[in-house]
Amino acid sequence: MTTLPRLTEVDAIEKQYLAFIDTLKNSHFTGDIETSYASRFSVATDNSIYQSLPQAVILPKSTDDLLILTKLANKPDFLDIRFSARGGGTGTNGQSLTSGIIVDLSRHMNQILEFNAEENWVRVQAGVVKDQLNAFLKPFGFFFAPDLSTSNRATIGGMINTDASGQGSLVYGKTSDHVLALKTVLVDGSQLDTQALPVAEAHKKAQSANSIGKIYQQALDTAQNKRQQILEKFPRLNRFLTGYDLENVFNQDLSQFDLGRLITGSEGSLAFVAEAKLNVTPIQKYKALVNVKYDSFDSALRNAPFLVQANATSVETIDSRVLNLAKEDIIWHSVSHLIEDVPGKVMDGINIVEFNSNDQSEIESKVAQLETKLEQLISGDKGVIGYQVTYDLGSIQTIYAMRKKAVGLLGNTKGNKKPLAFAEDTAVPPENLADFIAEFRVLLDGYGLNYGMFGHVDAGVLHVRPALDMTQEQDETLLREISDKVVALTAKYGGLMWGEHGKGYRSEYGPEFFGEALFTELRKIKAAFDPHNRMNPGKICTPLDSSEALVSVDDKKRGYYDRQIPIEVRDSVETAMNCNGNGLCFNWDTQSPMCPSYKITRDRRHSPKGRAGLMREWLRQLSQQGIDFNKLEQSLSQSQSFIQSIAKRFRNQSDYDFSHEVMESMNECLACKACSSACPIKVDVPTFRARFLQAYYSRYARPLKDYLVATVERSAPLMAKAPRLSNFIAGNPVSAWFFKTVFGYVDTPMLSYPTLTEQVGQLNVLDWDLARIKQMPQEQRAKLVAIVQDPFTSFYDADVVKDWIQLIIKLGYTPILLPFKPNGKPQHVKGFLNEFAAAAKDSASFLSQVAELGINLVGTDPSLVLCYRDEYKKILGEEASCFDVQLPHEWLTSIDLPNIEAKGNSYKLLGHCSEKTSLPTSPAQWQTIFSKFGLQLNNVAVGCCGMAGTYGHEKDHLANSKGIYEQSWQQAIAGSEQEYILATGYSCRSQVKRFEQFKPKHPVQVLNALL
Repeated sequence: MTTLPRLTEVDAIEKQYLAFIDTLKNSHFTGDIETSYASRFSVATDNSIYQSLPQAVILPKSTDDLLILTKLANKPDFLDIRFSARGGGTGTNGQSLTSGIIVDLSRHMNQILEFNAEENWVRVQAGVVKDQLNAFLKPFGFFFAPDLSTSNRATIGGMINTDASGQGSLVYGKTSDHVLALKTVLVDGSQLDTQALPVAEAHKKAQSANSIGKIYQQALDTAQNKRQQILEKFPRLNRFLTGYDLENVFNQDLSQFDLGRLITGSEGSLAFVAEAKLNVTPIQKYKALVNVKYDSFDSALRNAPFLVQANATSVETIDSRVLNLAKEDIIWHSVSHLIEDVPGKVMDGINIVEFNSNDQSEIESKVAQLETKLEQLISGDKGVIGYQVTYDLGSIQTIYAMRKKAVGLLGNTKGNKKPLAFAEDTAVPPENLADFIAEFRVLLDGYGLNYGMFGHVDAGVLHVRPALDMTQEQDETLLREISDKVVALTAKYGGLMWGEHGKGYRSEYGPEFFGEALFTELRKIKAAFDPHNRMNPGKICTPLDSSEALVSVDDKKRGYYDRQIPIEVRDSVETAMNCNGNGLCFNWDTQSPMCPSYKITRDRRHSPKGRAGLMREWLRQLSQQGIDFNKLEQSLSQSQSFIQSIAKRFRNQSDYDFSHEVMESMNECLACKACSSACPIKVDVPTFRARFLQAYYSRYARPLKDYLVATVERSAPLMAKAPRLSNFIAGNPVSAWFFKTVFGYVDTPMLSYPTLTEQVGQLNVLDWDLARIKQMPQEQRAKLVAIVQDPFTSFYDADVVKDWIQLIIKLGYTPILLPFKPNGKPQHVKGFLNEFAAAAKDSASFLSQVAELGINLVGTDPSLVLCYRDEYKKILGEEASCFDVQLPHEWLTSIDLPNIEAKGNSYKLLGHCSEKTSLPTSPAQWQTIFSKFGLQLNNVAVGCCGMAGTYGHEKDHLANSKGIYEQSWQQAIAGSEQEYILATGYSCRSQVKRFEQFKPKHPVQVLNALL
């Protein structure tokens, strides 16, 4: 047997950092301090091409923690310690990456502190997420305006540090336009509070002898004495980002001075932002969206100024490449009726035009005028081929959800070359945009590159992402070449290299745009705030008189490390390798099913991005030690001897092995598979997690509970032969203690009694008899419905299967209860891949026989049914394509249902997370089915229930399981009548029963009772 050697840590923590961290631990600091390799590696990347491993991750809980941290850092022994603030970690240019210490303000400092509706402002901590803030403000009729594609994970602190903007910036401006006051902490341990002040008061502050006085003195000196140069040098662009906003520290009449304008857009290079007071904007009551369709992307760009002149709030554009990627994603089902193809025309670009008003007639008038002009353009063959209008707020939100996700979908382009963000937020005057992009395309076409384009044409910002393979050295060289040429091109058209996403590793281009004189002023300001270059060093600029260099486009990239993994291995774990760090898995919304383990822990390691990164690094370390992962897996497909299995129990697990850190991350995964659909890159954690578990346990002993889970499909049928005895054994206090102590297993479910076999015996169910069924005519077989059993519903929730069978009979069909065949899903979840393959092969062979007869195959539980479509196809290939097991709602929508007039309370459906993400139309299909039966069904937006098969039954996961449930499901159920709560998943029903003492019905049970 090939065993997995212990892996050693790559980078030792420098002595000074270790001493600093030890001293901090022994101080009054209350936050988290993480130094494990896995924690550090999880923040070594962002949404850029760069990678930099920090020495530690520090997660403060308050401003006081930041003051403790910086005062300690100001002691003589620690003056070489470097820091970088981090929020959502979604920067596209490596803004928050550092080899020093990451200070992450997102985990704990995420409270909304104060709101004043009369004066239209809110005060928040830096870690508050943009969508979190807007969810809080919405009931009061307000919103925080800058709208980002990353709004469900971008933090306010991150938005301030990058001076973020987005859709609608012509009307709503940038983040800095909404910042009223800041509470920040300097690296010397001083607290700096800023807001707009009379200039005389600012000069008074400049007289102080402390560091804050020096900062005011330098800022005033630069902003006043160099103002004419500033106005002449900086382009008049809506999205212009200076780095340090020298122009806008003064208001229009120069009567007020706001030092905070230097901090907005400073990328954490001046101070830690702890709190912010923000102005908020009233929500206008009415919206309209016009989706204008074009025969080419160039036509869309050239038509944009005309759309802006229509007094629109925003004009967003998407090219055909991005649009086609969206069409391949599950999100397209929600918008396809809003962006329909034009018969006989090829749609190669769209502009999304939004109008807002508190007056419905005003919007209708604007839209009518626009429609008249668009009809003229269509008839005049001016590139416009059609348009669609919607006033429905829900539809408008889904279009923007598609637009936001489409940004990430670029990273899921097939092949090794991926569209990359490195020169993709150029800003030019809007009137120059079409010509600029035409020349940009010529540049990229000259290299034979594919690329995607989308952006904010109303502001002259277009995101252009050329497709390169960063594991290829020649493409890395090409990236530098293109970057240099794009800098020259943007200068030619009166624009800038960075119009939205900040400088980061592009800071080296700063002197070219600012000129030597003004760039020297930036360095003076940096020196006043951070004289020793300790705050995000190398970004924006270095202090005056510092000999340290700026970061460079040529600095170490993720591809440098990835190329150390053999290409065959990279290809075999493609979804882990392809993760580009877009961070959608950090989604704040607890009603979203995406990654429940991250939602409850707020630990980056416990996210799809974190797990994909750790898997990549684990594979790299294997390769460094001469181990080919694919060959290792082949050797693991051979059975281990009993002696080999026992020997693992005596292996020393106390020695450092990076595998243990990866295992800790994988162990917290619920295997819900939301990531495999909801992630734009389709990072499929459960699949590569299962492969890791198999390899890990080839070296180390498995916990006994894994064997309990892996054998549940074998044991359940046996125990069901004596259900009352089995329940007595499992349910008494002694057994509960034994299972908890020995197996780490809690809240053992009870077998159904009467059993399914006993209940079905009283129904008109056809026995499975292959020879007899083959003799039936085809039309008779078409009326047969074969029930594919799963171990959980059949043996632990038999009433659901019984009611399902009764409903099938009442609808005029003949059910067959197929013999129980293990599905193998529990084995896959625990990484018993050899056993899973055997179970899958056996089950697939049997189900293929049934399918060949033309009989409908229908299962009950979403998790098990979806396993046939996903895991089976990955391991069996074509053999798994010979049959299709449907879920109840899929079969019910395929037949003619009776129209029944029924009256009663409306029901609430809480959908299974895997089902909703893999089959996004399922909630709407259930609604249609219920309406046929004369019943009202409301789909309740919930995340994961926290049970996820056996996850919630494992002692070490119990607290997180309960926490996940409380985040979403508990709130959705509170105050509702129990009999009207429905759930499609067995795990979900079990979780509700555990915490609410009632078990929700499956939808088929309601329909059966009605008939």
